[in-house]
Amino acid sequence: MSQTLIVSGSPHAKSDLTVRSIMWGVVIALLPVFAVSAYVFGVRAILAVLVTSAACVVTEYVVQRFFLKQKPTVDDGSAVVTGMLLAFNVSVAVPLWQLVVGSVVAIAVAKMAFGGIGTNPFNPALIGRAFMTVSFPVHMNTWALPRESLLSLGVDRATGATPLGRIADAAARGEPLSTVAAELPGYGEMFLGTIGGSMGEISAVAVLIGGAYMLYRGLISWETPVVFLATLAAVTGVFWIVDPSAYADPLFHVLAGGAMLGAWFMATDMTTSPMSRNGRIVFAVGCGLLTAVIRLFGGFPEGVTYAILIMNAFVPMIDNKFRPRRFGKGVAS
Repeated sequence: MSQTLIVSGSPHAKSDLTVRSIMWGVVIALLPVFAVSAYVFGVRAILAVLVTSAACVVTEYVVQRFFLKQKPTVDDGSAVVTGMLLAFNVSVAVPLWQLVVGSVVAIAVAKMAFGGIGTNPFNPALIGRAFMTVSFPVHMNTWALPRESLLSLGVDRATGATPLGRIADAAARGEPLSTVAAELPGYGEMFLGTIGGSMGEISAVAVLIGGAYMLYRGLISWETPVVFLATLAAVTGVFWIVDPSAYADPLFHVLAGGAMLGAWFMATDMTTSPMSRNGRIVFAVGCGLLTAVIRLFGGFPEGVTYAILIMNAFVPMIDNKFRPRRFGKGVAS
């Protein structure tokens, strides 16, 4: 009785991590952010996450099943991750139908048009957000304040500018930072999550809990988020030291806006970030630097989305420059 032995090329590395386990692990890591968002903004936050997640899953299924003629792989959880991240990058004041449009663009255009998971060059959730920012600027820049009731749907709630928006408005008027200092939340509020803004930017501690879980599971490496945030702090810190009356301090920039969510959950995306350790460091430095430049001198108060998308475009060049060492290369025989 003969048997066929199939041997693939070495090295034969084994791992318990699969696409499915990684993606559903990220979903678990996002649950603290989801919980804080639901507490702060009420039922509307829950609806937003459900709508974007469902729209992403349905879009991926339809494109794979009827357009690409592929076996649907929506059970791997990647579409759910995109949906949750898209919801966390917008305000609860955004109408649900606009969330559906953003979800379709994120999956059909930014992901499936390039062949699906593992082949898309840009982060799908950020492409969806960028599209929505250009297409629906009024709603995308209407920020809901914390709920008055857990059952609030967030439609007629009070709105206000985000902390970064207040600083940008003062700078546009040529006023010193001190004129809006009283309107800015404290570090404790930004860390715990009792401020207005997008659902994913309100609580640094929730993001850190999720990030710690991903590190524990080995889903991400520490270089990208740490270097990203350190670079952002270093660049903004220089300007703060030079003129503290005009520029916010580095801790404020780290806690405000989407810096924490972007550094831990979107810059670390395996598909759209470099493969090597040195490459990830270069990528993270670029993300932090561009975020600081856009915030300090750009026309948008927030720069995380565009910083990551710009650096996504450089990933092939970074991977070509910083190639991982071949297994066994340089080892004495």
